[in-house]
Amino acid sequence: MEHELPVVNLHTATYECTFGRGCDGVCCREGRPIVYADEIARIAENLPKFLPLMRPAASRMAARRGFLSGRRRLGEQLMRVTGGWCIFFNQGCVLHQAGAAEGDKYRYKPAVCALFPLQQDDHDRWYVRQKGFAREQWDLFCLDPSNSPRPAAETLREELALARRYDQEARAAGGDQDEQHEA
Repeated sequence: MEHELPVVNLHTATYECTFGRGCDGVCCREGRPIVYADEIARIAENLPKFLPLMRPAASRMAARRGFLSGRRRLGEQLMRVTGGWCIFFNQGCVLHQAGAAEGDKYRYKPAVCALFPLQQDDHDRWYVRQKGFAREQWDLFCLDPSNSPRPAAETLREELALARRYDQEARAAGGDQDEQHEA
């Protein structure tokens, strides 16, 4: 039987990504997602194919100084921001676009980005980020449950499947890799 992923507020959460339909990608503005070692290696290995897809200034910065900011959060490296946006943002996520063109939109994206708005709390319990839930601090339109009647259980099927996969990988490794793909 397939492992079920317990998500504490899944049955009450609503969510709908409106990128390209009123949202310009605000979650990528000033976003400095955590990037894990395996993700860094995958992005670095494929950087030459991403550079032409990036904003010109971001591409020059990545080629000259890399795509990581030099900052850390929770002991992990963070993505660089250029011009107020994630270095890989160019009318959407370049990493998402390149992966989608190859048949897997999550192939190159950092886990924290691919799983958004799913996240784990300090006790490894999954939840859907929502305004008014778990002291959510990010004031994004999409995180306000009054802005969408669509159940998160429907709109986040792909993200839930990815979180389930990460959760299973961590369990199979005996929990030693919890930090590897924690959102």
